[in-house]
Amino acid sequence: MNRPSGFRRATGQAAEALSDAGRLDEPYWIGYFDDAELAGVTGGRLLDMARSDPRAYADQAADHIRTALDQRSPERGRGHALDCIGLAECAFLLGDITSAADHSQRAVEVAHGLHSGRVRTRLAQLYPYTVGDSVPRAVADVRGSIRTLLTT
Repeated sequence: MNRPSGFRRATGQAAEALSDAGRLDEPYWIGYFDDAELAGVTGGRLLDMARSDPRAYADQAADHIRTALDQRSPERGRGHALDCIGLAECAFLLGDITSAADHSQRAVEVAHGLHSGRVRTRLAQLYPYTVGDSVPRAVADVRGSIRTLLTT
């Protein structure tokens, strides 16, 4: 909604509510919403803002997404893949092509074992960052990997 102060206030309230949550009083499915999930969602929304203002938000988005990856079990495959895709996009936005290619390749590797439309959609959104005649070989290779995954 292009309201950074409102976003910060809302994510602060969410973090406070999460820390105050009484796990014993909550429904069983609420366990999915943990610190890693909050970090991933926060990073994803910062990434949304970074698309129009990379200098202001891409580093913050990457920090939150890294926190999510550090805290999230790889068994949570979809979240893990989305985090890798998010880090790749942050790196592309910041001009760190080497990291972008590495994170993109990791995302493709994780995505191979998943049947997630959301992961495929996000990979398709990442694909345009890999297009161009002057992209480094690693980016061209990952472009081929993304294309192969999306067409299977």
